[in-house]
Amino acid sequence: MSELKKYKELALGGNIEKSGTAVDFKTGDWRSSRPVYHPENCIQCLFCWVYCPDSAVILKDGQVTGFNLDHCKGCGICAHECPGKKKVKAIVMEEEVK
Repeated sequence: MSELKKYKELALGGNIEKSGTAVDFKTGDWRSSRPVYHPENCIQCLFCWVYCPDSAVILKDGQVTGFNLDHCKGCGICAHECPGKKKVKAIVMEEEVK
């Protein structure tokens, strides 16, 4: 990784100039709430994976297994889109404890 630039040297808007570098930036510390996964209620519709703007939903063999909290910003879109089973959804947002 290259030497850190001073803030006045950064591109306007904070653009990431090189492709494939988003993995290097841990953005999960921004969130105030986090998704909690309840696999017993999951119907594997993958709506959470499709709609997650941060690609933070972890899939293994085509099934949701959890979340990459290094990159999840806690927007809650996954929980909003989750149909879940019964009255309890498979994803619920909880306040982040730091």
